[in-house]
Amino acid sequence: MSWFLGLGIAGVVLLVLSLVFDGLLEGVFDGLSGGLDGFLSMPVLAGFVSMLGFAGAITLGTTGVGTGAATGVGVAAGAGAGWLTWRLSRALMRDGASAAPRGEDLVGSSGSVVTAIPVDGYGEVLLYLAGQPLKFAAKSSAPVARGTEVWVESLLTPTSVVVRPVER
Repeated sequence: MSWFLGLGIAGVVLLVLSLVFDGLLEGVFDGLSGGLDGFLSMPVLAGFVSMLGFAGAITLGTTGVGTGAATGVGVAAGAGAGWLTWRLSRALMRDGASAAPRGEDLVGSSGSVVTAIPVDGYGEVLLYLAGQPLKFAAKSSAPVARGTEVWVESLLTPTSVVVRPVER
């Protein structure tokens, strides 16, 4: 049973090391894996080894079967844990994040004037891009008072916009 527990603990230690030293050990099995696409990654191997050890120890300790049968149960449980780890990691890696917001995404959005905008001069507006409040320099063809809601008509520079007051 001590061999099984040793394998289980070694698998957990391998998992911790693969998480702490993320990517450092990741290329170790790249040459061996061929077209397996990450199936021999450290988290997958750690899941397999730890489940093999712990399932074998549980089987050996709770049933009257021998070491061979406990090893078989451990290998089956380890294969299942490795496969689940592989599938989960593939799903997480494919979880394509949306494109990063750009300044052009501000055109047509609304905001409010923080610092009054004089005629053909600059003031400041508070706009929201991807849910984040951002302060931009703003220019308008007409004077706009503080607190007025405005629409962004165009982007002048990455940090300044052209706005017009919202008509109600």
